Amino acid sequence: MAEEPVLKYETRENGRIVIMTMNRPERMNALGGGLSQAIAEGWERFAADDNAWVAIITGAGDRAFCAGADLKETSEIRQGLRQTVPSRRQHWAYPLSEGLNLWKPTIAAINGYAIAGGWMVAQQCDVRIAAEHAEMGIAEARWNMGAGWIHDLTRQLHLQHALELVIWADARITAQRAYEIGWVNKVVPKERLMDEALAWAERVLYLAPRAARNFKEILYRGYYMTPEMGRAFARALEQNLVGMQDSIEGPKAFAEKRKPVFQNR
Repeated sequence: MAEEPVLKYETRENGRIVIMTMNRPERMNALGGGLSQAIAEGWERFAADDNAWVAIITGAGDRAFCAGADLKETSEIRQGLRQTVPSRRQHWAYPLSEGLNLWKPTIAAINGYAIAGGWMVAQQCDVRIAAEHAEMGIAEARWNMGAGWIHDLTRQLHLQHALELVIWADARITAQRAYEIGWVNKVVPKERLMDEALAWAERVLYLAPRAARNFKEILYRGYYMTPEMGRAFARALEQNLVGMQDSIEGPKAFAEKRKPVFQNR
């Protein structure tokens, strides 16, 4: 029998929806065994696929979304007991938006523990939906591990909540607490998690993809701009809607009282 991939990559709705599943349940989907590389390749594949409009990332099983770095593997590498395999793809650990020029919507379906690097994987996504039993945290300070990706955490959280997570790293937070501080968009029973994530993904399929991607880019890039620069950037970006067939289809569908059929052209 063929060995199961550490990252399952599946599509639905004629390829419009991508579902990536971190598949190391025996290691709580920890980022070892080639999983980091596989996630990088998965995001690059999604970014390059014009037919794919939205992606969901989740973990196998209901115990862990991703438990972060595989510390057993990391310990062996740092002691010289195991060789590390250099990865040619590391930019996925930084914002997918700017790092991959990825402006398609992305969803994290958090089905259990999202710790350290697991938090990072979910942080890269635009929205996060969590199962009620999920717990989350950024534990790097407990083990003297680096976490440069927390630089972007204050785009998603108030400073005091970010500090709570990264300095008081000995405690995890519940899915409900993550919702209360604004990091998780919705909390649902675990048996409804993927149905809810798919419902969010399916809503994207009825939107004009170029307009939705414009809005994402305006918000992400505009975060670091002055208001004047941000407004100028937004106005300039909107020009890529001019002349599109979708720009005719949208108002036409409204006038005809029907759902528009967008083609991203």
